Amino acid sequence: MTNASPALADTPVTILGIETSCDDTAVAIIRAAADGRAHILANQVWSQHAEHAAYGGVVPEIAARSHVERLDSLIAAALAEAGLGLEMVDAVAATAGPGLIGGVVVGLTTAKAICLAHDLPLIPINHLEGHALSVRLTDPAPFPYLLLLVSGGHTQLVAVDALGTYERLGTTIDDAAGEAFDKTAKLLGLGQPGGPQIEAAATGGRANRFDFPRPLQSRPGCDFSFSGLKTAVRQAALKAVTSGPAYHDAAPLDGQTRADLAASFQAAAARHLADRTSRAMAVFSARHSAPETGYRLVVAGGVAANCTIKAALNHLCQTEGWSLIVPPPKFCTDNGAMIAQAGLERFQRGLVAPIAQTLAMPARARWPLAEPMDGAPRVGGGKKGPKA
Repeated sequence: MTNASPALADTPVTILGIETSCDDTAVAIIRAAADGRAHILANQVWSQHAEHAAYGGVVPEIAARSHVERLDSLIAAALAEAGLGLEMVDAVAATAGPGLIGGVVVGLTTAKAICLAHDLPLIPINHLEGHALSVRLTDPAPFPYLLLLVSGGHTQLVAVDALGTYERLGTTIDDAAGEAFDKTAKLLGLGQPGGPQIEAAATGGRANRFDFPRPLQSRPGCDFSFSGLKTAVRQAALKAVTSGPAYHDAAPLDGQTRADLAASFQAAAARHLADRTSRAMAVFSARHSAPETGYRLVVAGGVAANCTIKAALNHLCQTEGWSLIVPPPKFCTDNGAMIAQAGLERFQRGLVAPIAQTLAMPARARWPLAEPMDGAPRVGGGKKGPKA
C-alpha cells in the first residue's frame, strides 16, 4: 500500500462501486466534494428474490448466473443516472470477498476488466468493511464506534477504531441472525426473504405466547448463537400442529399460531442481540475513552431494518447513554454505495495498491474483517480459513 496522502482528501474524487457477494447485483457511483462528504450520484440494485423463491433460499449457481446477465447493463444504467462516462471515474471499488464465490468472481473480474481497459486503479474491498463504513454515507460517524453487523451471512460486534483498524469483540458460533430469520420463515411457510416475512407475520402475533430460550446466558463474552433458538421454534411448531401430515411435509399451522411463533421468535432474537451488544458496549467503553460526542453504536446489515430489533437496541442505548445510528434501509442491505464509500475512503488516504498487485488479488469466499480480541477463540476453520 502507498502511504496516506492528506492532499488527496481535499480533491474531488469519483468512485464506481460494484457489489455481487450474494443475491443482489449492485452498482453505485459516489463523488466526494471538497468538504469530504460523499454525494451519491447513482445507486442501482437488482434483487434476485423471484429467481430463488421456488427453492426457499439463495442458490449460488443461479445467483452467479444472474450477476453475469445483469452486471454490465447495471453499470451502464449507473453511469447514465450519474451522467458520466468511465473516463470521469477516478477508481473502481469492488467486493473481493467474503461471499458466494461465484458471485464475487463475477463482480471482481468485471472490475478488473474495466480498470485494465480504462487505466483505472482497482480497489478490492472486504464486503464487511463496506457494511462497517456504510453509516458514513449519510451520518456524521467519526471513529471510533462500535459496530453491530447483523445480516444474512454475518453477525458480529466489531470495534471500528479507524479505517482498516478493526477488532472483533463477538461473532456467531453457528448461524447468522439473517440466516436464522430465513430458516424460521421457511419452517413456518412464510416465504422469502425471511426477515420481512417474519416481521410482517409478527405484526398480528403475541410475542409472549412462546417462551423461547436465551442463548449463551451462562457463557462469558459477546458471541451469538441462533441454532438453538431455531430448534426451539421447530419444536414449538410441531407441538402446535393440530392436523395434517408430518412436519417435514409442511404440516399446517393455524394463522394465529404462525403469527405468535413469528412474534415470539422475533422478540427472542431481539433480546439476544441486545444482550450480547450490551456486553460488547461494556468492553468497548473500557477500552476507549468517551469521545466528545459520546459513545456510538452503529447497526448495519439487512437485519438492521427490523423494527423490533431497532427498538430493543434503541432502548439499550438510551439506558446506557449511547447514541444509536442506523443507516437508511437501502444502505443496510447489500448495495454498491457502501463498497464505493469504502473505496473512496481508501483512495483519499492513498491506500491504493499498484494495479499489478490488485489484478492478482483472487476472489475470496472467506475473508475475516477483524481478528478476535485478545484471548477470544477463533470461530470456524477448514481449508478456506476462518469463517467469521
